[in-house]
Order: sequence, then C-alpha cells, then structure tokens
Amino acid sequence: MIETAAIVLHCFDYRETSRIVRLATREVGVVSAIARGARRPKSRFGQGLDLFTSGSAQLVMHPSRDLHTLASFDASRARPLLAGSLRRFGAAAAIGELCLRFGTEATAGVHDALEGGFDRLETADDASVAARALAAGWRIVAELGFAPSLEECALCHRTLGDDEEVRFAHRAGGAVCATCRTLVPGARALPAAARLTLRHWLAGEEAAIPDRGTARAHQRLLREFLEEHLGDGRAFRAFVAWEKLDA
Repeated sequence: MIETAAIVLHCFDYRETSRIVRLATREVGVVSAIARGARRPKSRFGQGLDLFTSGSAQLVMHPSRDLHTLASFDASRARPLLAGSLRRFGAAAAIGELCLRFGTEATAGVHDALEGGFDRLETADDASVAARALAAGWRIVAELGFAPSLEECALCHRTLGDDEEVRFAHRAGGAVCATCRTLVPGARALPAAARLTLRHWLAGEEAAIPDRGTARAHQRLLREFLEEHLGDGRAFRAFVAWEKLDA
C-alpha cells in the first residue's frame, strides 16, 4: 500500500455500491482505482471523491493489473467553484484531460502544476480563465519534458532576438527563424508578444491575454502542439469543447 497526494480527475459508478476513479497522484502518476462501497449511504469516502478534489489517497497497487484499489481518500480541498462557471469548468476539464492522457508516469512536477492550475482557476473571473488555464497547460507540458523551443530556432538552433519575427512549427518543436521557416510549410506566425507570453507560462509565471481572439489563438496553438507531439490519434474532446465556449 502507498499513500500519496492525489486529485480526482474522473469517476463513474460501478455496480451497485462502488465507484471507479481516475486519480492524478504525486507518486505514481495517473492511476485507475476502485473505491469499494463508495456509493453506500455511510461510505467512508463521503463526498471526498467529487471531481477536481485534492486529498491524500491510500492505494493498494496491483502490479499485474491496471485497476488498483482505493483503500481511503481524505479530502483536503474541494473545488466547487470550478463548477460555478461554464468557462472555469470547461478549462479545468481540458487541463484534466491533458493529465489523463499523458500523465501516466510518476512526476511530482505534473501533479503540482495541475493542482496549482486548479487553485488559480477556481478564483478566476471569466476574463482571466483562459490565461490561467493555458499557463497550467503549458507548465504541465514542460514538466512532461516536451517544452517547445522559444529562445532559439528549433531547426538551426540560432539564438532568437526578443523582437525577431518568427513562426511556430509544431513538427519542428517550436519557433523557427525567417531563414528556416521555408523548410516547414504551414508554420504559424508567432508575434513577439505571444512568444513572451509562452515563455512566462512555461516558466510557471502568469501572463495576461489582451482579448478573446488572442485567447483562441493560444488555445489552438496548445491543442495542435499536443496533437503533434503527445497525441495518439484520438480527439481532444474536452479541449475542443473548451475552445467552442470562446468561439
């Protein structure tokens, strides 16, 4: 048995009295576990298995199985305010989807970036939701080891000036200079202000977005980057739904 900090990312009923949950844990990454008796009126889990709740989980790990056993879950922070706004909920679901799809390896950094992102989203007004969610998303990407190149050309590795005109090429892995951009057709223009914003987010810092048009461009950029480098061919349903909220 192990004890680890965990966040509830998904749950569904199983048979008459149990639930199966997907947890983002600090010690063993994203795991699936069965909470036996969780649906009983006097369950020891209480309301602790609500979506986006943080707590301490005791897990009985089964090395030869993908479904483990949740022995207990002591909730330390529920986040009901995430459900109080459609934009907050949509953004949280998109960031949660990122961890569900790619957070299977244990890394404390991914867990901490996710938890911090949820905390900041919970207090965000509609105008700041996108920036806070994108900051969390890019930070998780960085913790997964797939941060895009922004300070040097992803192809020739020349250092890029802060105000230099560049394009963002997903397949190349980041920003490319004017000379190299002909080698990657379809690369998107990346204004200096947008590149600076990305650098702040990857470093775990907050940066505001001036308008919804810019927010949508950043949402699309993150989704396309995930599809190129971390995708497995399946659609990012929560991401697409989140983008449509600001369409």
